[in-house]
Amino acid sequence: MVSITIDDVPNTRRFEKDGFQSVLMQKLDSLEIPIAIFINEARVYSTDSITRNFGLLNDWAQKEYITLGNHSFSHARYSITGVDAYASEIINGEAITRQLAKKYNKSLQYFRFPFNDLGEDSVQHVQVRNFLKDNGYTITPYTVESVDWMFNFVYEDFLDKGEVEKAKEIGEEYLRTTLAYFEFFEDLAFKDYQRTVNQIYLCHDTKLNADYLPQLINELKKRGYEFISLGEALTDKVYQQKENYYKKWGASWLYRWQATHEEQVGNMRKEPSTESITTLYNEILERKDK
Repeated sequence: MVSITIDDVPNTRRFEKDGFQSVLMQKLDSLEIPIAIFINEARVYSTDSITRNFGLLNDWAQKEYITLGNHSFSHARYSITGVDAYASEIINGEAITRQLAKKYNKSLQYFRFPFNDLGEDSVQHVQVRNFLKDNGYTITPYTVESVDWMFNFVYEDFLDKGEVEKAKEIGEEYLRTTLAYFEFFEDLAFKDYQRTVNQIYLCHDTKLNADYLPQLINELKKRGYEFISLGEALTDKVYQQKENYYKKWGASWLYRWQATHEEQVGNMRKEPSTESITTLYNEILERKDK
């Protein structure tokens, strides 16, 4: 079982570039699986087409297969802002979404931290957990993630340069890497719990996923996966465990539940390699900085 969750919605920059249409949303319409989205409302105001951007967010919200989530207003990093400033990020991040949830008879109960940064230490972790609980939010975990944002950065760079075949190679590498991560985390879960668990996949509202997420879902179907809602995924008792990870880095919850730091780090080092995409990503950054 796996729940597909998409962060950084709505991608208004891509929306404008694609002639004011969301290609990703169109692809998801045809897949007929539940999806949870995590919204940064600041993105509505990030281009000059604010009215159209409002319409885009409304289009996402009205889909029956969509569960709505808060991803903070401006994608701020909690460990930097601290709890007082971050409280405003959380509340401001629901201003539009709360109204849309009411309009379409949906709940707004899930919050996901940008960068999955829950704070720099145990004090910050506890402070923000208490604030979210008091405001009716459930912290949304994930188990599988494959740096799709980095793949997308390289993918779009090749497309912008007209190097379509190289972009295609990146898309295919994204698929292979993500499937390898699913296998890795399934094996890790089975080692720790002697059973399969409900997985939660984290990806982003990007050009790459507009082009390749349907293929990934089809590949997962071939491997026997069923697609469930975020709420259903969280009914797995594995998500009721105490976390033992109090750092700011965005680790999978399968690591956070492990008892010791040594065990967590030891397993992280066994992950499928992303060295090749990291190298390309850094090369592009260096070129753009010149």
